[in-house]
Amino acid sequence: MINIDKVKVVEALEPATDAAGLTGIYVSLKNVVKVHIIAQITQGASNTVALTIEQATAVAGTGHTAITNVVNIWSNLDTATSDTLISRTAAVNYTTDAGIKNKIVVFEFTPDILDSGYDCIALHAGSSSGSNIVSAVYVLETRYSGADLDAD
Repeated sequence: MINIDKVKVVEALEPATDAAGLTGIYVSLKNVVKVHIIAQITQGASNTVALTIEQATAVAGTGHTAITNVVNIWSNLDTATSDTLISRTAAVNYTTDAGIKNKIVVFEFTPDILDSGYDCIALHAGSSSGSNIVSAVYVLETRYSGADLDAD
C-alpha cells in the first residue's frame, strides 16, 4: 500500500508539443527513496519520441547531463487497446516507436543511480513533431512525511 503522506506527485511537463524538444522541471531527490517518472504521449505524427532523464547538481539545472546508470522502464505503446505496461530493457533512455497512438512510458529508479555530486533530475523529450504532445509527472516516494523537494 502507498503511504500517501510520503508521496509527492509533481507536474514535470505540462502537455506541450515537442517539435523543438522539451525539458521538464528539475526536482531535488535529497529526501526521496524511489522515483517514478510517468510520461504520456499523444502521438499525432509518425515521428519517434526520445525520452531521457537528466541529472543536475541543483534544481536550476546546474551542470545538467544525461544519467549514466540504467533504470527500469515500462511502456504501453497503444493505450486505446490495452492498459498493460510492458517491461522494457533497463536503459538510460527510451525511444517510442513511430506508431500514431497514445502512449505511456514509466521510468523507475532510486536516487543512488545518479552520478556522484548529482541530486536533481528532469525528464527531457527530444525534438520530434509539432503534432506529438508530451506530458509527464514525477511520483516521488519520500523518506519523511511532508518532505521538502524544492530545497537544494
